[in-house]
Amino acid sequence: MTDAGTGAATLLAVEGLEARHGLLPAVRGVSLAVAEGERLALVGANGAGKTTLLRAIAGAHPVTAGAIRFAGADVTRLPAHRRVGLGIALVPEGRRLFPDMTVVENLLVAGRHGRPGPWTVDAVLDAFPLLRPLRHRRAAALSGGEQQATAIGRALMTNPRLLLLDEVSLGLAPRAVDAVYESLAHLAGATVILVEQDLGRGLAIADRVVCLLEGRIVLEGAAAALSREQVTEAYFGLVPRAP
Repeated sequence: MTDAGTGAATLLAVEGLEARHGLLPAVRGVSLAVAEGERLALVGANGAGKTTLLRAIAGAHPVTAGAIRFAGADVTRLPAHRRVGLGIALVPEGRRLFPDMTVVENLLVAGRHGRPGPWTVDAVLDAFPLLRPLRHRRAAALSGGEQQATAIGRALMTNPRLLLLDEVSLGLAPRAVDAVYESLAHLAGATVILVEQDLGRGLAIADRVVCLLEGRIVLEGAAAALSREQVTEAYFGLVPRAP
C-alpha cells in the first residue's frame, strides 16, 4: 500500500480505532495512515484523546475495536514489547527514565530490546550533543530538557521505524524546548508521530497535521496547506464535525 499524497509506502494504518478509560470513550472511530518517512503532528486540547491514541499504537493501552497495521501486519493484539521489536518506539509523556541510572545506562537498557540498526550510544550523543558531557550523570540529576533528550535517545536506541513522541515540550523552559527541537533535526527521514500542544512547534516540524476533538478526527491535511487559524478553530471545536 502506498500513500496517495506522497507516493511513499504506508507504514502505519489505524482503522476505526476505539479505546476507553474505564467506561469513558477516549478514542472514537479514528482512522489514519502514516507514510514511511512522514512526520505527523497530532494536536488537540487536553482530553482530546491524543495520548491514548499514541499509547494504543504502541501497545500500552488496550483497544476495544478497530485495527492497527504496521508494515502490513496486524499488530492490534501484540503486546508492547513485541511492537518495540518490530520497530515502534514510544517516548511517553513525563519521560519515565530510570532515575538512579546514568544517561548511558538508560540508553543501553533500551538498546537490548530493540532492532539492529544505526542508532548506538555514540550516535545518540552526536544527535543530542547536550548529553555528551552529562553521559555519566544520573537521570534524576538532569534538568527537564536533558531528561527529555535522554528519553528520545532511549527510544532511538531501539532503532525504530516509527517514533511516537508524546508532549515533547510539556513542562520545559523555552530554551530547553529549543534545544530538544534542534536535536530533532538530526532525525531527517524518520517516521514520526508527534503529540504537541504548542501549535507553532507542531506545524513547523510536521508534513501533515491531524487534529483530535473528543476522541475524533475533526481536521486533517498537509501542514503547508493549513493555516494556523484553521487548526486553532478545529482545536477548540469551532468547525462543523462529521456526524
